[in-house]
Amino acid sequence: MKSIYSKFVLATIAIIFTSTILGFFISNTYYHQLVKPLNDEKNVSVAKNLASYIESQGNIEIEPYLHSAASTGYQIYIVNASGSEQYFGAEFKRQNLPREAVGSVLEGEIYHGMREFPMETFVTGFFANELRNTVGIPFSYENEQYALFMRPDIKLLFSEIHVLMGWMILIMFVVSVILVLIASKFLVKPITKLTSATKDIQDGKFDIKLDISRQDEIGVLARSFEEMSLRLSQLDQMRTEFVSNVSHDFQSPLLNIQGYAHLLAKENLLPDEKAQYIQVIHQETNRLSLLTKQLLLLTSLEKEDYYFNTAPFNLGNQLKELVQMYLWQLDEKGITITYNLPNVVCEGDPTLLYNVWENLLTNAIKYNKENGEIEIGVHDELHFIKVIIKDTGIGMTAEETERIFDRFYRADPSRSREVDGTGLGLSIVDRIIKLHKGTISVKTQPDKGTEFIVTLPRKQRDGSRASNKS
Repeated sequence: MKSIYSKFVLATIAIIFTSTILGFFISNTYYHQLVKPLNDEKNVSVAKNLASYIESQGNIEIEPYLHSAASTGYQIYIVNASGSEQYFGAEFKRQNLPREAVGSVLEGEIYHGMREFPMETFVTGFFANELRNTVGIPFSYENEQYALFMRPDIKLLFSEIHVLMGWMILIMFVVSVILVLIASKFLVKPITKLTSATKDIQDGKFDIKLDISRQDEIGVLARSFEEMSLRLSQLDQMRTEFVSNVSHDFQSPLLNIQGYAHLLAKENLLPDEKAQYIQVIHQETNRLSLLTKQLLLLTSLEKEDYYFNTAPFNLGNQLKELVQMYLWQLDEKGITITYNLPNVVCEGDPTLLYNVWENLLTNAIKYNKENGEIEIGVHDELHFIKVIIKDTGIGMTAEETERIFDRFYRADPSRSREVDGTGLGLSIVDRIIKLHKGTISVKTQPDKGTEFIVTLPRKQRDGSRASNKS
């Protein structure tokens, strides 16, 4: 399999070669269509000047004059009516002038051999050292008719330029290839780093630093890759913690059930001991059941295609019903509850939102102090509805507040007499609020209480399909 580097180099060299060939063919067409007729016309003008000077000077010696003219960079051939011919300047490579051309010039016509030279490729018309690739002009000398054929001596005029152009083209091609190799290496090097980093991620190594500071698309890709690797590292850590926490949270009640079941198997148990063991087994099975239900709920909420049933409902009435259900717990702990719950219509999934209020209220009861207080308020705003649940409980530290929405996270159990939570309640609350395009924030201080503020939009804008991009 060819690497990107070799493919890029080969593609670039192919582009250079193809563009050179195309440029050559285009310039060749330009020469045949435009330059060649102009070149013919220019040389006809020079030949006419030579003939006119010979005719105007009656006593001129023609041979020295034409030798002198040829030395300035021309190849000249003259022939008279009797067939006597002479050459001046460099020798023609091919003496292939048609007899008809000689006859027509002697009869007074002009021969346009350059203009009519065959339209071949590679600009051969300009460099062909052939007698037919000339212009012909009639003139008279000492009462005799002559035909003068002439073309520029390309070898004399352009020999140095030929060498210069050849070296220039060769150097340009070599330098272009070298620069392509260097540029390709520069362009492909970050991709090589990304490929190596991808293999590291496959091997479970997420601590990746690419050290690519470019500002182009590759630089953006590299930074996105680093962010992705960081996110994967966090997800891997969360997965490890999740498995560890699930294992621990299942193992602890299962061990308790197993232990107390062995104790129940003893024959000499007192009735009070037996009742106590059975009660512990019931508590642990209920804990397992709650943990399983919450795990299933949290898993289903995090599915990208999760659907929830949106409908308008009376939020104030829902919260009043919830308070009524937990009055016995409030009385048992001597907690005073005050609430302001106007009839506010909210749009959302009533069942899921009931789960939110229930989690927040049970936490406010669980972590409250004896004879403490709880306040619940609903604030109806223009586009949003705010629900505030405030308690006078044990509160939380700043470190605890940062992690309260993490799965299985529980604040320091030594600060609370209640340790039977699963650590999933607030994770479920956070997910449900995000599904409803809302927000939840916390204000808390140790030993001074906690205040949860839930903000929900009055209407759900995109129907009941859950988004996993929150």
